[in-house]
Amino acid sequence: MNGVWLVRSGLHVVGDDLFFSDDSMNDSTQRFSRRVETYVKYRPGYPSSLLDFLKDECRLKSDSIVADVGSGTGLLSELFLRNGNCVYGIEPNREMREAADGRLREFSQFHSIDASAESTTLCSQSIDFVTVGRAFHWFDPNKALTEFSRILKPVGWVIVVWLRRKQSTPFLAEYEELLWTYAKDYRQMKQKRLDSESLLMQRAFKLRILEDKRVLDFESLIGQTLSYSVTPEPGDLNYVLMQDALFTLFQSHQQNGTVVFNYDLMIYYVTALPAREGAPIHSASQMRFLNGEKAAPEEPGRLT
Repeated sequence: MNGVWLVRSGLHVVGDDLFFSDDSMNDSTQRFSRRVETYVKYRPGYPSSLLDFLKDECRLKSDSIVADVGSGTGLLSELFLRNGNCVYGIEPNREMREAADGRLREFSQFHSIDASAESTTLCSQSIDFVTVGRAFHWFDPNKALTEFSRILKPVGWVIVVWLRRKQSTPFLAEYEELLWTYAKDYRQMKQKRLDSESLLMQRAFKLRILEDKRVLDFESLIGQTLSYSVTPEPGDLNYVLMQDALFTLFQSHQQNGTVVFNYDLMIYYVTALPAREGAPIHSASQMRFLNGEKAAPEEPGRLT
């Protein structure tokens, strides 16, 4: 394990100490437990353009050590594994973690760890890249960022990624309205993500936006929609109503049996590299980061 994994001797972590919880969005680690099969089959992965960006902008190499936090079924981990990276998948949900173990069993450099973003169990200063794919809004952000700073090497990067669905076509605008109608917690989920993005910008993360798109037939449209944590499950009256509405929407906009989803790939990134040659690793700006304060405006995009 390259000396990265710190054994959890008797560590038992539960409840609100690690994760946000309220009446409508409690126990974030379990929200996908009954959706794993659908998630694996229909959730979109990440485009190769993300890897190209990280190589050009962040000096990602094939020997970089990656901690993929909130790794889920391994969609983002797979991108790095195919680049030759050693990847530690940090995932507290058993069903998601087991799905990743099955999907990625061909990769000897994938190490699956039952842990959380706020307590990864990884050794200090052991990781080149901490990555988060579509999961940061599930974390306690301040505790997670403090943990990321602990496990990063002195010259390391934090990369937080979301796929943001555009509303650039009549179909996508109506699809958004459908989710507002049938998806529970959708308003809260969107607000959590907006809050997360705002916090990252306050913490001196830079933002790069790349375009992506997916072409879906009706089966894929249904499957992807049902993989969202906010959509109705079997037994809910809205489960049938939403699928009927999706069929009507699809029939109205399909061309040659498919519809197009346009996305913005939102890449938030920050480095622990000292702001200038010879600067101390634990500079005043890094201490502000660890203390949860805003970074100085003259030092954008750095932990230090």
